[in-house]
Amino acid sequence: MFFMCYNKNTVDIKDILTQKRGIILKRWLELILDTYPADAANFLRLEKDRFKNPVGHAFAGGTEILYDAFLHDNDPDVIAAALDNIIRIMAVQDCTPSQAIAFVFQLKQAIREEAGRTVQGKNLFDALSLYEAKIDMMALCAFDVYTRCREEVHNIRSSEIKMERDMAMRILNMLKQPDKK
Repeated sequence: MFFMCYNKNTVDIKDILTQKRGIILKRWLELILDTYPADAANFLRLEKDRFKNPVGHAFAGGTEILYDAFLHDNDPDVIAAALDNIIRIMAVQDCTPSQAIAFVFQLKQAIREEAGRTVQGKNLFDALSLYEAKIDMMALCAFDVYTRCREEVHNIRSSEIKMERDMAMRILNMLKQPDKK
C-alpha cells in the first residue's frame, strides 16, 4: 500500500504507536461516534451486544483491524476489507463521501492527541509524518470503497424500482383484461 523507508526514528514511532494502541483506538472510536447524534452515539458506545448493536461492533472491530494493518504494513486487501465493513454502513446512511471517509482522517487526530507529547518529546514528528502519509493513502482507498458501495446501493435501489414498476404493470394489465369465464 505504501512504501516506507525504515530508520531509527520510524522504529521509535512504531514502538510508541504500538504501546499506545489501546488508548489511540479508544479515542479514534470516540471521534467516530461523536459524529452521530447524542442518543445514537450513546447507544453505539454503551451497547456491547454485537447483535443489538451491529454498527458499534463493526466500528470497533473495523478500527482495530485498520489500526493494526496500518501499523504493520498489511496487505492492501486487508485494509480494503476492513474499510468496506465501516464504509458500507456509511453508504446506506446516505452520508456524503467526505462524511463517509472522515473517520480515516480522525485517526491522525487520535494519534496526535494520545501520542503527541511523547512524539514531541522525542522529536519524532518527521517519522510521524510517514505514518500520517499512510493514513492519507488509506483515505484514498476508503474513497474507492465508498464509491463502490454507493454504486451497489444505487443498483439495489434501481432493481427494486424496476421490480415495483413491473409488478404495477402486471396488475394494471390484469385490470384491463376482461374476465374470461
